[in-house]
Amino acid sequence: MGKKYKIKTHKATAKRFRYTGSGKLVRTKGGKSHLRRRKSKRAKRLFSDMLEVRSAQDRKRVQRLAPYLKKHKSNPPA
Repeated sequence: MGKKYKIKTHKATAKRFRYTGSGKLVRTKGGKSHLRRRKSKRAKRLFSDMLEVRSAQDRKRVQRLAPYLKKHKSNPPA
């Protein structure tokens, strides 16, 4: 029997995505860190929302980049 290898997690992917309790893959929004002074209050508030990843192709890519993401519940959205 051949040796099984561990896959390294792509850390940037692990920080950007997480799974909900019901198993949905959700992502954070970009543009939260700087250049926010000119944005409206509403726009800034909406940055904190998590969006579900709908595309099956994107879900598959995240699963390949972060294979152990689903197994561990303690992965904060950063």
